[in-house]
Amino acid sequence: MRINHVIAVAFILVLVGVKLAFFAAPVAEAGSRSLESGSVDVSWMQQNIKSLPVQKFHDMSFVFPSPA
Repeated sequence: MRINHVIAVAFILVLVGVKLAFFAAPVAEAGSRSLESGSVDVSWMQQNIKSLPVQKFHDMSFVFPSPA
């Protein structure tokens, strides 16, 4: 009975190896348009920083329960 388990596990490992070899993910490449604009206009962001919307929220990051 154990030899059947060993054969089944070996068969599954071979199938996984074949899948990885033949169905590998394609290599991602950057488009040529992404290389054209390499700079950001920071002065516009600094001038308009006061007009950004503000959202208030109740921060409970460091609230710990009191010992009972």
